[in-house]
Amino acid sequence: MAAVTFDHAEHRYPGATQPAVADLDLEIEDGEFMVLVGPSGCGKSTSLRMLAGLEEVTAGSIRIGERDVSGVPPKDRDIAMVFQNYALYPHLSVADNMAFALRIAGVPKAERLARVRDAAALLDLEALLERKPKALSGGQRQRVAMGRAIVRQPQVFCMDEPLSNLDAKLRVSTRTQISSLQQRLGVTTVYVTHDQVEAMTMGDRVAVLHDGVLQQVDAPLALYDRPANLFVAGFIGSPAMNLLEATLDGEGTATVAGYRLPLPRDVAARADGSVTLGIRPESFHVVAEAGPTSTGLPVQVAVVEELGADTYLYGTLEDVLADGTSVQDAVRHQIVARLDGRQRLVRGERVLLAADPERVHVFDTASGARLSA
Repeated sequence: MAAVTFDHAEHRYPGATQPAVADLDLEIEDGEFMVLVGPSGCGKSTSLRMLAGLEEVTAGSIRIGERDVSGVPPKDRDIAMVFQNYALYPHLSVADNMAFALRIAGVPKAERLARVRDAAALLDLEALLERKPKALSGGQRQRVAMGRAIVRQPQVFCMDEPLSNLDAKLRVSTRTQISSLQQRLGVTTVYVTHDQVEAMTMGDRVAVLHDGVLQQVDAPLALYDRPANLFVAGFIGSPAMNLLEATLDGEGTATVAGYRLPLPRDVAARADGSVTLGIRPESFHVVAEAGPTSTGLPVQVAVVEELGADTYLYGTLEDVLADGTSVQDAVRHQIVARLDGRQRLVRGERVLLAADPERVHVFDTASGARLSA
């Protein structure tokens, strides 16, 4: 086992005007489960392939432990890769698939069998060792791919979206198994996914990438509670954070659709022009009395999802004129609110949603940087 260091690592594809991964500076501790997450094309898989030796490091370096592996062939890096498509040999049994890399490496037969048995016991594959891949379910094939990586006893596991081919229910159970297995083995793991729910539930820390640039790296809840910029705020969380562009007056009060929220003095002082308010769905509540003196975001209800303990409201934010006396019908923003209990809401109804000012995130609209503490 060993730590992994991306030291200002870069990869630029031939002919590209911009690097696919730019100046990636990331420390992954020994035994840590690090998740790389972001939308398609953000550079997360390229970063993993650089670590595995499948893509060239065109600038900077990558170290495993104290060893610079930037120019080392993949087979000599002491890593094990788990792919999205399993990559199992159809003509070999489960046991032979798991032992294949050991056989190529010249590991004695007795040791190969022992390692395969141990991995099969960890992954509950003991009854399947003589089967061929075509006789296995998708989840079983993925466990075989995991077993093939485990028997190598590498310093680092590299996992490239290993659950994307599984159905939703199986993904949930398998990600729990992978997390538990990694904790038991204590092997440094770099895991790539585009699913931010996977990232939040599996990683010790999560690194968010966008357009090849590392945006933020932190513990999952820290990312959720204190996103560093607008991209992280909008990407982390399901349903996503509501991002509302607001005007700021000289008294430090932000206004959106007639709803006024006073900002802390230090936050208002750092703002340069307009600000964007970030409000998590669970931070909203329905204003009880929608009278003339009530304040809140005017929302026209589009869909109500009643899930028992929670109710999700999906609606349209109506654009209120500057004097606050009339409402336009044009759609300006979509709003999602998670409300406690069972709310008696009707499609087409107009409601007022308010949020606790202490739970509102504030970002600079132009730069996207976080302003609130």
